[in-house]
Amino acid sequence: MAHARRPVYVISIAASLAGCHPRTLRIYEDEGLVDPVRTDTNIRLYSDEDVHKVRCIRYLTQVRGVNLAGVKLLLQFRDAGDLLREIATAIATMDGTDDDEPADHRSRADAAERTDRTGIPRTVNGGRRP
Repeated sequence: MAHARRPVYVISIAASLAGCHPRTLRIYEDEGLVDPVRTDTNIRLYSDEDVHKVRCIRYLTQVRGVNLAGVKLLLQFRDAGDLLREIATAIATMDGTDDDEPADHRSRADAAERTDRTGIPRTVNGGRRP
């Protein structure tokens, strides 16, 4: 999928691949959901990634009943989630850990393992009270 971002489809072909009308793609563009590349002669060109995004938008609107404003929020949250995962991975790498779990979360989990369900630290005898 090295060429997934390469814009190659004109609006009629992209609409056909996505299973919608070309006007739908124009509406999605007006709403800021997709951003096709424009040629020098102002023709919209869509990539495979754009077509996949349109399919996702259509699924959310038609199957899940989400309106376009909701779809826009969901796409922003997804992008934010991807960014947060990248940051967590970068922080873990800087801390010298190789896994994707942030160090502060790991220390809280370790502390939770050292306490019983009431929050009292476990003793040497396995957390049982005398």
